[in-house]
Amino acid sequence: MKSNKNRFWIGFDLGGTKMLAGVFNSRLRLVAAERKRTRTDEGARSGVDRMIGLIHEALAAAKVTPRQLGGIGIGTPGPLDLEKGVLLFAPNLGWKNVPLRKRLQAEFGCAVAVANDVDAGTYGEYVGGAARGARSVLGVFPGTGIGGGFVYEGGLVRGRTQSCMEIGHMKVVPRGRLCGCGKRGCLETVASRLAISAEAAMAVYRGEAPVLAKLAGTDLAKIRSRSLADAIKGGDRVVENIVRRAASFIGLAVANTVNLLAPDMVILGGGLIEAMPKLFLEEVRLAADDQVMDAFRRTFKLVAAELGDNAAITGAAALAARAADEA
Repeated sequence: MKSNKNRFWIGFDLGGTKMLAGVFNSRLRLVAAERKRTRTDEGARSGVDRMIGLIHEALAAAKVTPRQLGGIGIGTPGPLDLEKGVLLFAPNLGWKNVPLRKRLQAEFGCAVAVANDVDAGTYGEYVGGAARGARSVLGVFPGTGIGGGFVYEGGLVRGRTQSCMEIGHMKVVPRGRLCGCGKRGCLETVASRLAISAEAAMAVYRGEAPVLAKLAGTDLAKIRSRSLADAIKGGDRVVENIVRRAASFIGLAVANTVNLLAPDMVILGGGLIEAMPKLFLEEVRLAADDQVMDAFRRTFKLVAAELGDNAAITGAAALAARAADEA
């Protein structure tokens, strides 16, 4: 087995709109990174070919050869077979049953760790971000959906063959709206960016959000985290109330999870948090304190993520290094 000393690690984030590859040194410091937009008009085979090409570009930028690699970590949305390293379904891309580990091992001849992207992001914050030094960490990342991850004493909490911590599908509204998962009342139906944008678009349509009307109109594709934040700064109180209500539902889900798992750190990450950190931290804390058991109210710290887009690639690279150490 190759020594991990002085070896390099790839962290790869196969996100909803982009793919990002980072090269990390043996101390898990980022050396170079390259990115491309994902494409919904290509199949899995050509998509993985583009992933491989992006990794080669990142290695070239870092002046590192494939022979110097200790391993590759991939963070990806969608259900996975973690034991086999297979992406079962990527809803944003339409890929099904993609043998990521097999393809990348064949190309680079090194170990490949495959993980859920939010698990990777939470782990990245644990090893190099806002949760350094914590014993247990809950990560909550609201975006198009809402992902969750949990680190306990240095390892990710997961199922035997799949990831867990689907906090976005925790029921928070009995008999609520229909979710994409087929159930009703999930957190995603009231607190994801898509849910917030839909409510905000209706407010624009009713003439209640004039600033957002100028910024994005009623086009959901244009009502993104930054436009919501700018509308609030511009004085759209209705938009602010919509966002605060969504954040309070996240706080309810956080309280439920704290009651179950007692993390000492809760990390909020993703574009919504980056655009409105103060608002989300305030509302999540208020709702969590209101709903959590009294014994747990002061046992956890609530903070915003620090690493931004680099969280998932940092965590993925760290998971690859950890897997190599345990091999």
